[in-house]
Amino acid sequence: MKRTLSRIVAGVALLALFSLCAVAQDPTAKFDEYLSGLANKNLFSGAVLVSKDGKVIFQKGYGKANEELDVANTPQTRFRLGSITKQFTAAAILQLEERGKLRVSDPVCNFVTNCPDAWKEITIHHLLTHTSGIPNFTNFPDYAPKMHAPETNDTMVARFRDKPLDFKPLEKWNYSNSGYFLLGVIIEKAAGEPYDSFLQKNIFDPLKMTGSGYDRFATILRNRATGYSFQKGGRVNSTYLDMSQPAAAGSLYSTVEDLFAWNEALFNGKLLSPKSLAAMTTPSLNNYGYGVGIAPVLKRKTVSHGGGINGFNTYLIRYLDDKVTIAVLRNQDYGAPSPAKITETLAALLFGEKIDAAAPAAPPAVAKVDPKIYDAYVGEYELAPTFIIAISREGDRLMAQATGQPLIELFPESETKFFLKVVDAKVTFVRDAGGKTTHLILHQGGDQQAKKIK
Repeated sequence: MKRTLSRIVAGVALLALFSLCAVAQDPTAKFDEYLSGLANKNLFSGAVLVSKDGKVIFQKGYGKANEELDVANTPQTRFRLGSITKQFTAAAILQLEERGKLRVSDPVCNFVTNCPDAWKEITIHHLLTHTSGIPNFTNFPDYAPKMHAPETNDTMVARFRDKPLDFKPLEKWNYSNSGYFLLGVIIEKAAGEPYDSFLQKNIFDPLKMTGSGYDRFATILRNRATGYSFQKGGRVNSTYLDMSQPAAAGSLYSTVEDLFAWNEALFNGKLLSPKSLAAMTTPSLNNYGYGVGIAPVLKRKTVSHGGGINGFNTYLIRYLDDKVTIAVLRNQDYGAPSPAKITETLAALLFGEKIDAAAPAAPPAVAKVDPKIYDAYVGEYELAPTFIIAISREGDRLMAQATGQPLIELFPESETKFFLKVVDAKVTFVRDAGGKTTHLILHQGGDQQAKKIK
């Protein structure tokens, strides 16, 4: 009896040891520890999902979907996607091609009324890959003042129709929301129905994505997250944007659960043919395919896209060979680390790779400087041939807008050094002996110089 009892006790102890080892090796506990650390420091509010081999291994909400009503974020909370919308738009184009309604080699002028001569050589392929040269309307100086107004397809296209091309088609790469807005126009012409209706019938309904759709302010939408921004040292409701403007470039909403369903269907041949999926995920210039980026992360093959829109930052990534999907939807358009960085950290934890998963340090104190010095910094700085950082002054504030990105504020650490609160980055302005600003240095994952060109 004593011997039997000792064996049972030993067995229980061994089982407990194995259980402890399993817990210690469980990456989901590390996920929650990392994300909770961010949320406790007010650096993350949103929802996260991680899947492996077609199964969800982690999903959870953090922070508030609505601060005023004290409603928590959950995996069922609906967030604006911003530019993650673009991969749905691209898939819709490919579905129409499979049905013989169009070809990606077709000229856009086949579908655009009063098409300008400058667009005659532009094809649907150029729009999909951001190689059309059509200027990005969200970079126009009048974008912010006009973002509140509802628009039609015709009035939106009129805002960039007569602008000169940034370059000849396929000569360069430049992120263009204008191009993806045009893709929505093309979908409607080819399909003979509204953009949102086509997506609902051909993507959302078949995949049972009941938490996804076209975001409209007037719609009574359950579980809709409120978007937040950071202004003058505090959290505020984000600036209103009429969603008729981003349209096919960024107007969808979804949940992390629905994005998981979308990724599984997309990469398992349930939505597109192998030929169409290959076209979508074949990189053109700048490692960009059709609505997705294709570049290695953690030395692994990935397909991904992020989104940034008033009040929201998002990121969806698929590690192809590992069959891992990570979705991060955040209802705040500020704060470090970014959703892209969060997905990378979660992937590193999952793969057992070394990475600094600690929450970033608090930003430095804002220095008191004379805003008149900002005038010397106003202009355009070329970080790369297709990536420009535009510096402007709005009253007593210094603002920056990078190609394809929203306008953000720079906060002075000194008269020449500035930091951002929306991402973990700093900027240093450099002057010559005569006091003329020659370039800036972007401190983000290293130091990069950008020459002042205007």
